[in-house]
Amino acid sequence: MPLEFSSSGDTPDLERVISVLDDADCRKIISVLEEPKTVHKIADEADLPLSTAYRKLDRLTEAELVNETVGVRQGRHHKSRYVSTFDQISISFDDKQELCVDIGRSDDQSLEIWSNATRKF
Repeated sequence: MPLEFSSSGDTPDLERVISVLDDADCRKIISVLEEPKTVHKIADEADLPLSTAYRKLDRLTEAELVNETVGVRQGRHHKSRYVSTFDQISISFDDKQELCVDIGRSDDQSLEIWSNATRKF
């Protein structure tokens, strides 16, 4: 599957990305997000307290490595699900010899499909 890298005008914040990747709990969350999951499922699979999972997901969302989507309908409420938004991260030097980060994102529409999926229970 081809990747799209962020353009130079849309460069992610290097410090934010490195900071979340340096966080062991954030890496645990990334490792369990092979498909969209609820916070409760993420916390359970990553063996984290629910409050920690919420905080770390906020950080990952701010770093643009995870998206929150509205998913499965339960009663009148929609449950949020979180999904990883990248396939690859590259940290390198740019033309000015400054560190920069490029995030490889899949060009398929799977994130949109998951975000629009709803099921009644």
